[in-house]
Amino acid sequence: MVDTPTADTPREPDITHVNPAAQESWFGHPRQLARLFTTEMWERFGFYGMRALLTLYLTKHFVFGDREATGLYGGYTALVYLTPLVGGWLADQYLGFKRAVKFGAILMSIGYFILCFGGESARPIATIDGQRYAVQVDQSASGGETQYLIDNGQRLKIQGQEDGSAALVAADGRVTRTVAPGKLVAGGERSDLYVTIMLLGLCLVSVGNGFFKPNISTMVGELYAQGDRRRDAGFTIFYMGINLGSFLSQLLCPFLADAIGWWAGFGLAAAGMVFSWALIQFDGGKLSGYGEPPLAVRQGGKDRALGIYALALLGVPIFYLLFINLMNATPPVPGSGIMGYIASLSLMGKLLFGTFLIGVPAILIWSAVKGDRREFQMMLAAMVMIVFNVVFWTLFEQAGSSLTLFADRNTDLSVFGLFSISAGQTQFFNALFIILLAPVMSALWTGLARRGLEPSVPVKFAIALVGVGAGFLFLVWGATMVGPTFKVAIWWLAGLYFIHSFAELCISPVGLSMITKLSIARIVGMMMGVWFLSISVAQYVAGIVAQVASVETVGGQVTNLKVSLDTYTGVFWTIGWIAVGIGLFLLLLSPLIKRWMHGVK
Repeated sequence: MVDTPTADTPREPDITHVNPAAQESWFGHPRQLARLFTTEMWERFGFYGMRALLTLYLTKHFVFGDREATGLYGGYTALVYLTPLVGGWLADQYLGFKRAVKFGAILMSIGYFILCFGGESARPIATIDGQRYAVQVDQSASGGETQYLIDNGQRLKIQGQEDGSAALVAADGRVTRTVAPGKLVAGGERSDLYVTIMLLGLCLVSVGNGFFKPNISTMVGELYAQGDRRRDAGFTIFYMGINLGSFLSQLLCPFLADAIGWWAGFGLAAAGMVFSWALIQFDGGKLSGYGEPPLAVRQGGKDRALGIYALALLGVPIFYLLFINLMNATPPVPGSGIMGYIASLSLMGKLLFGTFLIGVPAILIWSAVKGDRREFQMMLAAMVMIVFNVVFWTLFEQAGSSLTLFADRNTDLSVFGLFSISAGQTQFFNALFIILLAPVMSALWTGLARRGLEPSVPVKFAIALVGVGAGFLFLVWGATMVGPTFKVAIWWLAGLYFIHSFAELCISPVGLSMITKLSIARIVGMMMGVWFLSISVAQYVAGIVAQVASVETVGGQVTNLKVSLDTYTGVFWTIGWIAVGIGLFLLLLSPLIKRWMHGVK
């Protein structure tokens, strides 16, 4: 999970006049922390509950192909991590953090409720040589699904072959026709109205998250005076709220979606978000004095809140057009090279990559001109870590896309043969392992630090990259032991999430804080923006990687499990070794980067 609330922020005001000893406490912390903890917990409940459903919702309910679904998922998460740059600045300059959080909570609640209205499931179809055929999908008692093409009233089983062709098999087992690779084009007859409704829901969540996410964390920072030693512990408690919310929602929302319907899963996410809004809207004065509007507004200056809210809503149609452009993006023509690939990118991709590729060198050039040698080297170290950060989150964030589809198609979801969980519920492993590993890792780093053996930040980043690669390689190893069902045991997938959670704890808690310490003071806000931009780019690239792992489906399901298993393991094997190689390369560079950091830890 890309949640880094432990970072310092230059927006935090000086509240050294507050005497912590005179305040009511909650486990030794300001009483207000309990309110912000539960507000964030329920917001993350909604966010991760919806995230657990989204890719499966797109492929099963709307019958989008893997390329469309994973691309849309990547674009959505990219916007989710890009909008806080604007939302944080607007709150700092005009709204105040509390009003921004309330407004964001309202938009996100509406967005989740809108997702409940998906209409009837799309009707799967198949097109062969320009002829369109209806497709029926039968589900067996064991949970497997079989696709049938309807040709003049005759049901023909669609049986995928290893060479990419498809055999149409009659009820008596006779192959009536073999369709060459690429000639059977699967699709779905879906309502444009309900697709529009779904995209509008995603747009509202993206805009709302931009107002909520950065500002709830800043309010936690306001609870502590400068130099208050409880600050880091307070943020750790706050971070546990994030993981508790995600843990519960990733179990409950997919359960309701399977047991009752998609609307129920999204409805529970919406209910969690409404509860989050209610906690901060009706705080009973507990948060009075925290997250208030800027001093100029409080002293009678012009309040631009209504205008900002109106402009924020204009972001919805803009994001909608970006999503439409993303869904209609075509793959590059084979052999067209890097220029053909760039030309094939969606508008969102061009904007993200363009901003990142221009911004990073530009800031380094400015640092070389305006700063001294020490400042330039520290900025160079920060930019190098930002680039490696993109690699890590690109691979880690396969959890919501390709790994969820792998869980749905090529994982035996039975737990000790006693009960089964759904593919969406497998994402809870990450939150569970974060909760279990966080205190262990904290004690480990503390113990190593006492002995002078704690790894430097670049080494921790390198360990994280090797870890994320090792997780994929572990899953590929498990895939070599599958039986005739071509499904791996759920424990191999759990093992991947365990390794990835360990890797996350090596990089997530230190990343943003390190960037703020390395940055030249005059542009620390800009560097925070670049950090979040790198995460947004990573989310978008994660969608592209998931598209590489796309499998041909009919009616939302693959027709040959061996082909899908080989496709996933081939991609996971490749990105696993790439991550390990990049991690080892960073390990070799770490002494040099450490010197550039000039003692920053």
